[in-house]
Amino acid sequence: MKVLVTGGAGFIGSDFVRLAARKGWKVIVVDKLTYAGDLERLKPIQDRIDFYNIDILDKQELRKIFKKHKPEVILHFASETNIDKSVIDPSIFMETNIIGTICLLDLVKEFEVEKFVNITSYEEYGDIREGERDEDCPLNPRSPYAVSKASADMLGQVYWRALQIPVITLRLCSIYGPWQNPERLIPMTILRALRNEQIPVYGTGDIIREWLYLCDCVRAIFAVLEKGKPGDVYNVGSGERFSVIEIVRRILKILDKPESLIKFVPDRPGHEKRVAICSEKIKNRTGWSPVTSFESGLKSTVEWNLNNRTWLFKKLFYYEDLWSKLYRED
Repeated sequence: MKVLVTGGAGFIGSDFVRLAARKGWKVIVVDKLTYAGDLERLKPIQDRIDFYNIDILDKQELRKIFKKHKPEVILHFASETNIDKSVIDPSIFMETNIIGTICLLDLVKEFEVEKFVNITSYEEYGDIREGERDEDCPLNPRSPYAVSKASADMLGQVYWRALQIPVITLRLCSIYGPWQNPERLIPMTILRALRNEQIPVYGTGDIIREWLYLCDCVRAIFAVLEKGKPGDVYNVGSGERFSVIEIVRRILKILDKPESLIKFVPDRPGHEKRVAICSEKIKNRTGWSPVTSFESGLKSTVEWNLNNRTWLFKKLFYYEDLWSKLYRED
């Protein structure tokens, strides 16, 4: 398999790249290397991949890569992902997540790529107070980030219906695990707890999300590459749903830190109270199902961050400024 991975130095993309390279696949990685990308994630297999430090908005440079390597499959992870930052400055989310996706879809058509896997988010469904959403439910994004991902999602489906571009769409739940930047709840909580700093929690912490361990997520992607069909949309979730405050308390208990570190801050405007999805479709059509419980995955994630705290602390410089804007810190 010859696969081009956008955002391949990011959290989820790099895990896919590492496994694909070890399988002997020909892997081409495109990554702009913003704060979200890190070549350290690719060190173990750096001699087995072709890496290009470019922006997916640079269509001419992308075309050169497509022309040189002629990839059979595109895995599109590259995007702006910080939901809180999207509220502060949405424009870059619209450019990267929407226009960048269009650039790639146009090249998929031009070079007759066999499969384009569009990685999107369950945040597109919006607030789900009861039950869960399946792939046929309407989208109702509540943040600029979710709007941009919903747009990229629908663009892919339009390219499939109108032009028969072989697009498969994956709507991921909240993914966690090793190598995750502290823009996300779990590594942010670990980082601040290790530094004995206050841990900001929106509102009362009753926000509920569905959580899937990184290796299970990547297994789902491989399953879809093998058995998914163009035009299909798949939710990828675990069914394990927990509130923010429960997760923060679990991490503090594992680290033997006091709950007095928790600091409740004003909620984000438009914040979804609950997001939950049905993943029966991907299970029935590909045979995939998650194998890592949240309890086990969380312990492994905390342990990884303890063993790699130098890397975790290195990310601090970017987030201190963002946190001060979001959480009204002096």
